Amino acid sequence: MVRVLVMGPTLQQLVDDPEFELENDGQTTVQALFDTHAEKLSGILPLLQKGEILVTVNRKVGALTSAVKDGDTIKLTPNFNPTFDGAMWQNP
Repeated sequence: MVRVLVMGPTLQQLVDDPEFELENDGQTTVQALFDTHAEKLSGILPLLQKGEILVTVNRKVGALTSAVKDGDTIKLTPNFNPTFDGAMWQNP
């Protein structure tokens, strides 16, 4: 299982639950995992493709090509409205 955290009200309104887990068979990429579970992430996928979401894997900045495995945590943070969503990139 890979844990997914969706941050910011803009993204949270696009999913049913801001914190959920996705089934994973071994090691894969973020993109492949999200494609496998596209129905759960349908509202977020277009923004991911445009590069408007910051992807972190285990608290390190990642990308759609980053490798993930069971037990990892993916955090999705909006990268297009920092004032409304509270994303301050200069703060760790």
